[in-house]
Amino acid sequence: MIRPGITAAGDRVCLPVGEQLFVPLVDALAVAYTEDPEAVGRLLAGHAVRVLALDFAECSLDMPEHERSMRAAEADGTREALLGELPDEVQRDPLLTPDDAITLGTRLTKIAGFIRLHPRKARRA
Repeated sequence: MIRPGITAAGDRVCLPVGEQLFVPLVDALAVAYTEDPEAVGRLLAGHAVRVLALDFAECSLDMPEHERSMRAAEADGTREALLGELPDEVQRDPLLTPDDAITLGTRLTKIAGFIRLHPRKARRA
């Protein structure tokens, strides 16, 4: 379950999803690499090339929009190929039951309301 909190500055709501999302993803990628380093290494290298090409296209002032779109699609394709090497239980997006989603929404509303109503108190908390 995602447990929202208040940032150290006390002026924002923090959703600590990084550990839930990225730790299992990195772990699964590491295991996939040890099982087939050649194939996963090629996928990683291919994806890196596509990401760098997309970055260049996005920063280039004279790059046509269709070229940016093609490079974005290529990066999406290699990303999907990499994710295809990972076990099905590794999810990119957190999946919440309806009850968990309602609980998260309620917690977010309470924390945001507290910050709005008591900004100085929230910063000290």
